[in-house]
Amino acid sequence: MGIKGLTKLLADNAPKAMKEQKFESYFGRKIAIDASMSIYQFLIVVGRIGTEMLTNEAGEVTSHLQGMFTRTIRLLEAGIKPVYVFDGQPPDLKKEELAKRYSRRADATEDLAQAVETGNKEDIEKFSKRTVKVTKQHNEDCKRLLKLMGVPVIEAPSEAEAECAALCKSGKVYAVASEDMDSLTFGAPRFLRHLMDPSSKKIPVMEFEVSKILEELNLTMDQFIDLCILSGCDYCDSIRGIGGQTALKLIRQHGSIENILENINKERYQIPEDWPYQEARQLFKKPIVLAHEEEPELKWTASDEEGLITFLVNENGFNSDRVTKAIEKIKAAKNKSSQGRLESFFKPVANSSMPIKRKETPNINAKETSAKKSRARGGKK
Repeated sequence: MGIKGLTKLLADNAPKAMKEQKFESYFGRKIAIDASMSIYQFLIVVGRIGTEMLTNEAGEVTSHLQGMFTRTIRLLEAGIKPVYVFDGQPPDLKKEELAKRYSRRADATEDLAQAVETGNKEDIEKFSKRTVKVTKQHNEDCKRLLKLMGVPVIEAPSEAEAECAALCKSGKVYAVASEDMDSLTFGAPRFLRHLMDPSSKKIPVMEFEVSKILEELNLTMDQFIDLCILSGCDYCDSIRGIGGQTALKLIRQHGSIENILENINKERYQIPEDWPYQEARQLFKKPIVLAHEEEPELKWTASDEEGLITFLVNENGFNSDRVTKAIEKIKAAKNKSSQGRLESFFKPVANSSMPIKRKETPNINAKETSAKKSRARGGKK
C-alpha cells in the first residue's frame, strides 16, 4: 500500500516538489529499484489475458521473467544503471497488514470464481489482478536473471524501500524507483514513480525531492513521518475519520501525533486501541538496513550469454532468436552507458581554465598601470 493518498496530497500542497521528467533524462544515473514492486507489476500486466499468464512448457509462470528482462534492457539502453533491491524479513509490525492482504486475496479468489462462472470479463480482469502474489520463487528467478545480465542485486535485511532509501542517502545511487510512496517516508532524497512502466504507456517519470516536500509543506522530517502515519501506512491502522488533508492540518497545528492525541476530539475521531504509532515512527526513522560495511559494491558487468540462453531458452521456453538479439542490445547498451553523463565532461575543463584566467588578468593590468605612470611622469623612470 505504501502511504495512502500521499501522491494527491503532495500534488495539492507541494506541487513544486514533484516534476515530470523524460525517461531518457536519467542517462548515466544509478537508480535503486524496489524489485518486488516491479515483479508484482509484471505479473499483473505482462502477457496477461484474463486469468491466464505467460508460462513455459512445464506450466510455470514466466511473466515476471519476461517483464524483468525487457524492462531492464530498456533501462540499460537509456544509459541507466539499475540496482535491484529485494525484500528481506518483514518487520513484526507489518504482519497485520500482510494478514489483511492475504484475506483480500482469498476474497478476490472467491469473487474471481464467480466471475468466471458468469463469464463477466470485466470482473474476471479485475479480480484476477487482486489474486496476484509475488512468491519466493518469483524473486529467486529474477535474482538469477539479473545476475546473468550483469546487473547488481541487493538482498535487504528487511524492507526493500528502506534499503533503497539508505543507498540514496549515502550517495551510492541517484534516486529510488518504486510505486509505493513510503520510500519518501524512509527519507529517500529523490524518488521516482513510473520509471518501470512500459514505453507504450508514454507516461512521464514523476520525480519527487524530499527536501522540497518538507520546504513546501513547512514540516520537519519527523513531522512528515507523523503525517504519513496519520494518512495511513503499512505498519499500523490510522485514526478513523482522518485523511491526508486533515492530517496535514493537525500536524501543522499541533506539531506531533502526541500533541494531536492530547487535543483531538475523541468522540469525533476514533483512535485505534493500543495504537503502535511510536513503533511505526521508529521503523521509518531507524529502519533495519545493511550496515555501511555490509553493503556490496555496485558493479555492472558483462552478461553471461550462455547462462542467459540456458535459463531463458532451454529452461523457460523463450524464443532463441529474440534472446540472442536481446543479448546484443545489452552489450551495446553497456558500451553506451560507460560514456558517463554529459556534464562530467565539462566540469574538469571549466575548472582547469580558471587559474589561467586569474593569472593572466593581473599581468595585463600591471603593464597598463606602469605605462600610465610613465606617461604621467613624462616618460621618466
